[in-house]
Amino acid sequence: SLLIFLCVQLACCCGSAACSCCCNCCPKIKQSTGTRFMYALYFLLVTIICVIMMSPTVEQELRDNIPFYGKLCEKHSFCKTMVGYSAVYKMCFGMACFFLFFALFTIRVNNSTGCRAAIHNGFWLLKFIVLVACCVGGFFLPEEKTFLEVWRYIGAFGGFIFLLIQLMLLVEFAHRWNTNWSSGVKYNRAWYAALAFVTLVLFSVAVGAVVFMAVYYTHPEACLLNKIFLGINGSLCLIISMLAISPCIQKLQPTSGLLQPAVISVYVMYLTFSAFSSKPKEILERDGVNTTVCVFPFNSGTESDKKIVTIVGTVILFGCVLYSCLTSTTRRSSAALRVCRNNDYDEEKTGGGQNVVYDEREGTIYSYSYFHFVFFLGSLYVMMTVTNWFHYDDHKIEKLLEGSWSVFWIKMASCWVCLIFYFWTLIAPMVCPKRFEA
Repeated sequence: SLLIFLCVQLACCCGSAACSCCCNCCPKIKQSTGTRFMYALYFLLVTIICVIMMSPTVEQELRDNIPFYGKLCEKHSFCKTMVGYSAVYKMCFGMACFFLFFALFTIRVNNSTGCRAAIHNGFWLLKFIVLVACCVGGFFLPEEKTFLEVWRYIGAFGGFIFLLIQLMLLVEFAHRWNTNWSSGVKYNRAWYAALAFVTLVLFSVAVGAVVFMAVYYTHPEACLLNKIFLGINGSLCLIISMLAISPCIQKLQPTSGLLQPAVISVYVMYLTFSAFSSKPKEILERDGVNTTVCVFPFNSGTESDKKIVTIVGTVILFGCVLYSCLTSTTRRSSAALRVCRNNDYDEEKTGGGQNVVYDEREGTIYSYSYFHFVFFLGSLYVMMTVTNWFHYDDHKIEKLLEGSWSVFWIKMASCWVCLIFYFWTLIAPMVCPKRFEA
């Protein structure tokens, strides 16, 4: 019976049906969610490999543990291309091509029963083989220097577009979160208490971040940019918070509250902190001794502290990218926070495994093509982030949060773009009233 079960699961991976390879004790899963999860798993796998390739210890481990690796590399130059920034560019090139192909392949797919939809929702083993082939094929591209130079600018442009999508998603999520929880107050007053509590916690985190950066990332005799930008970003967060509850905005948007600016403020403070951490360290001379100022207080310069900061930054990177890719392509990105849920779905059980809810019988609930296009941009964003954007040639993953002016300005500009997006959502009904009429 075990052999039969394995054969069924293998056929599922190679076939066109959306199957479940989990046991029946697992909770039921929607077909659309399972599909997006599998693509996210592919994306995460390649991203982890890219992070490993950027580690300078990988090449040394290969030399120590793989027989004849050192002698082979002395005769051939391809060993150097197996690690470092060039390897990340080639891996991400293959992943980007994979998702770009499916973005073009699934254009105008509105029915989940068609041939192209079946390929999108199934054939997981075959698609994994294709993804591996695309990533490996990137290492055999001719004219490596020209490719890396051109692909760098393409990656920078695509990564910036992905960052804009991520910021728009955050603003949309903040509005939907407040709207959904505010609607729950009509049925249960406990939702009002939950809304107030979460808002208070978020504002406390934002204010705490301002105090923390004011204490540790500013100095009376140095760090002028930190003082200016911390004051600007903190003031802008205060302005949008007051504007969100102003009478003129409340009249046009009754659901506008303090939860949205609280979410935006926390994210802006995170980007500000990340920008300060990415800025090159400033040296101040005291009594003839050079002293580093405006640095992370818990980073004493030891290797263990650097690794902790790198791990936290990498986890945040993975979380932001995967969250953006998965939620920015759904029509109800905040479904998990809804007060009222719709359970009217046809349910089927695949073999003896996990229950699969086929929620796309009447039509697709998200855009397949846009979903893959976001993953395509996400591939470029990962490539640029892991290689520290334009400073890729001397960058290592262990120095992800160390000094880089390009990263500093990119993250600081992201703060302002996020605030502009949210500010526009507040004043848009006043500027274009006809477009927002019910």
